[in-house]
Amino acid sequence: MKILGILNITADSFSDGGKFLAPLDALAHADRLLADGADIIDIGAASSHPDAAPVSPETEIARLEAVVPALHDVGASLSIDSFSTPVQRWALGQGVDYLNDIHGFADLALYPDLAASGARLIVMHMVQQDGVATRMDVPPDEIMGRILGFFERRLAALTAAGIAPDRMILDPGMGFFLGTNPETSLTVLGRLPEISDAFGLPLLVSVSRKSFLKALPGTPGEASLAAEMFAVRQGASYIRTHAPSALREGLKLLEELEPDRR
Repeated sequence: MKILGILNITADSFSDGGKFLAPLDALAHADRLLADGADIIDIGAASSHPDAAPVSPETEIARLEAVVPALHDVGASLSIDSFSTPVQRWALGQGVDYLNDIHGFADLALYPDLAASGARLIVMHMVQQDGVATRMDVPPDEIMGRILGFFERRLAALTAAGIAPDRMILDPGMGFFLGTNPETSLTVLGRLPEISDAFGLPLLVSVSRKSFLKALPGTPGEASLAAEMFAVRQGASYIRTHAPSALREGLKLLEELEPDRR
């Protein structure tokens, strides 16, 4: 199981917008994430929450250029979280290890570049067709059909373009990416094995600090950790989180309690 530590170098991300926009602050936070047990640093330079202001590809790239080379120099494994084709092309040119696209690589014009690269692709589903997340009400009983149909179509297109399936990681989306109803995200969490069984590919889950967790008891940090550990129990191979230390320690405790699952 691998942990992606979230590094938002944005002005308006949902929970930490503006905190790490300055390059020195971003690099210091990346160091903390690695020290806390993150295997991969997932860097987003443009927020995708419903109230986020638009960010140009040029601005995204400038923000990334201020931190990516320094993180490469210390040997960090990097993921770039962007749905902008120019930004993705820039990231591929930097030799990043992962690309993370909330629209699951919708731009067919990018496919030759993806096929020629060695980057692993985090293919995410979201109910919106383009742009950032919006506030949509998607009933829980509809969501699995949407997710399975999306992955079937998108994986077929990526594979036809010469991208090996073993380079792909599936993210079903969570929170506003699935709709405003908390039960919709909770339904997907409980049915993760159906996605694994359907496609035989590793799953990534990102629930950290999502608003739907307010439907659960406890603090936001407690609810995030509980949902992350539940996702691991449901078969997730990658967890994207703001708090890698808490997750790493929780997983160690789980191993002690369930030695037969090691």
